[in-house]
Amino acid sequence: MPDSAPPVAPPLTATDAIRVGMTYHHCRIQFPSLTVSETGFRNHLLRAISTYIPKSDHPVTWKSFLDGLYAYDWTVCCGCLEGLDPAWEVLFSIRTGRSDCLLVDALRARACRLYPRDEEEQESAVNEFWSHLIVPEVLNSLPILMRYDGQRPIAPWLIRVFQNWHLSKLRKHSGVTALPDDDIAMPLPIAAKSDTRWHESFCAAAREWLAGMNESERLLLGLRWRYKLSQRDVAQLLGVHEGTISRQTDKLRDRALEEIGQRLIASGWTGDYLDTYILTEMGGVLLDDPYLSVDQLGRLLQARGKRLPT
Repeated sequence: MPDSAPPVAPPLTATDAIRVGMTYHHCRIQFPSLTVSETGFRNHLLRAISTYIPKSDHPVTWKSFLDGLYAYDWTVCCGCLEGLDPAWEVLFSIRTGRSDCLLVDALRARACRLYPRDEEEQESAVNEFWSHLIVPEVLNSLPILMRYDGQRPIAPWLIRVFQNWHLSKLRKHSGVTALPDDDIAMPLPIAAKSDTRWHESFCAAAREWLAGMNESERLLLGLRWRYKLSQRDVAQLLGVHEGTISRQTDKLRDRALEEIGQRLIASGWTGDYLDTYILTEMGGVLLDDPYLSVDQLGRLLQARGKRLPT
């Protein structure tokens, strides 16, 4: 069904018009590589404030809207919508989360939780999401970036949209009503206390396991999980036999199951399928851990005279 017409934006007073112009030139000067046209900037701004009005609990004026605008994130969004390659490069390189990981890695971590043990579906989920940033999923609907109102940082907003978008799809397939479009960036439902408890226990155990690794093991894990390199590719990159990588990978897996499993059992785990639970949860933690960040893996490779895969 086509989206309903957005509310009409507040009229621009002479003072508001000057403020909009100053905002544009501020962004142009601060971020010269993102050469968004003033016409495009103003059109996107008009749409954004119209989108934001029904979400706000308070009356929206141009002054209050511009006061809350995240200028850098907004300029990146406008640049992507205008088809500027430098804006897309910035978006792909935005970092987020406790571990300062790349946005794309944060999305992959959530895909691991949404589609456990299904790597093909995980990759498809992330790729499909990127494709709908500027192309609407449904005819006469808005693409994702056109829903961004600039009133919050863009990276966590995109992560929330990604999660809710795929939760909507999963609910639809299971017979549960999908999230309406207006809720595309609303908070996720609170998990049950038991689920939260075991997830927190797992995360603590997994991070302790990662902290106990040596640098060679972390590098291997990062290349296999973060960069999705095959054992053959890792062996060629590091200059070792493929059988060596296979044995090291198996040892890491067995050690993870043993050490993390013991921690969970000590915490009171009495259920079945413990190994399955560990492997299901592992992907998200690995992609969000600072030991396996892009910068850290880059330093480990540089110390060996190697370069990160492109």
